[in-house]
Amino acid sequence: MEPIYIVVVIAVLIAAAIFWFVAIRKPEKPSEIEPAPAPPKKLPEKEGKAEPKAEKPTAKPEKPAAKPEKPAAKPEKPAVQAEPAPTRAPAVAAPHAIDAPREEPRVEKPAPAPAAPREKAPARRRDVEGLRKGLAKVREKEGFFGRLKALFGGKKELDPQIVEQIEEVLLTSDVGVKTTAVLLDAIKGKLDKNELTDTDKVWEALRQHATSILSIGGGGIALSAKPTVVMVVGVNGVGKTTTIGKLATKLKADGKTVVLAAGDTFRAAAVQQLKVWGKRVDVEVVAGKDGADPGAVIFDAIRRAKEIGADVVLADTAGRLHTKTNLMDELTKVARTMTKVMEGAPHETLLVLDATNGQNAMQQAALFKESLPLSGIVLTKLDGTAKGGVILGICSEHQLPVRYIGIGERAEDLRDFAPEEFVEAMLGQAE
Repeated sequence: MEPIYIVVVIAVLIAAAIFWFVAIRKPEKPSEIEPAPAPPKKLPEKEGKAEPKAEKPTAKPEKPAAKPEKPAAKPEKPAVQAEPAPTRAPAVAAPHAIDAPREEPRVEKPAPAPAAPREKAPARRRDVEGLRKGLAKVREKEGFFGRLKALFGGKKELDPQIVEQIEEVLLTSDVGVKTTAVLLDAIKGKLDKNELTDTDKVWEALRQHATSILSIGGGGIALSAKPTVVMVVGVNGVGKTTTIGKLATKLKADGKTVVLAAGDTFRAAAVQQLKVWGKRVDVEVVAGKDGADPGAVIFDAIRRAKEIGADVVLADTAGRLHTKTNLMDELTKVARTMTKVMEGAPHETLLVLDATNGQNAMQQAALFKESLPLSGIVLTKLDGTAKGGVILGICSEHQLPVRYIGIGERAEDLRDFAPEEFVEAMLGQAE
């Protein structure tokens, strides 16, 4: 029996050993796989995924690395731009360096500017020569200048009758009684003080007093507003429309934008004439129908000038006899209409006078002055009279400045009035 127990024990031991090898050995593998690989699998899987992501980005960066290489070319441009960042200082300096030379010519331009007046000086002399030609009739033997020159020419001693002789010349040259008296009183006073000892000094005294009388203003219209509205008035036939056309030419040449208002609605020829000037000078003309209200036409012209930003409006008006009160009143209504569309208009009211009318022109100035606030005179046709002294009378008696004088048919023959040049051209030298 004992060997059987021994065999059973041995068999049990063998079975236990087999069980141990089979049952225990297998769980060891799962334990190795479960605890070690399972958690590590999850972790490495994530890490592995992270790593591949890292690898993928590394692969992608390699591609971007290639792309950056292209951007590297582009960055090279920014690099050039980025490099200028430090070099922006020079880059900024460079524009300054460029601007600086540009500014230098600007500084140099003012330098020649002083030279410009020097070039204008001869131009003024040429103007005097042009005026002398335009005033040729005044300077003729029978003209104002010629007759005065005859009193003094070739004489050194004063004639006792010199004052009476000067008076006759002045009165017959349309200077006017009042202005003649002013001039003679001044000369007599100096003669009594023995300040005028010879004919040269008397001649010089006449020139000085004439310059003083004429130096009360004038010299072209002042552009005081935008647009500056200029109302042109006068009797029939003095040359209002022609004067407007010439004045438009002057202003356009000075770079001004001009609008013409055809306010002479009673004379179709005046409207047509103004349109011809408008085409010639290339300026806009505002006109109405025949017989339209002149105030309405000028109103529209001012409104149009404001729309286009024009500098000047030149408003023509119908010629009228200065003795007709109702017609003169109509002008004041036109002026009031201008004020409605633009405060302060008209800024200039110019009276056009014909120099050949002599003392009648003096009367016209007096009556127009009563109806309108005249700001200046335009004296036309000075080239057509041998007298010319009316300009002294107008300035002295009415205290109205002469803005322009007309000494010919051409547009450039309408000249800004300069007292000293005019006296030099009209009276010149006695010798």
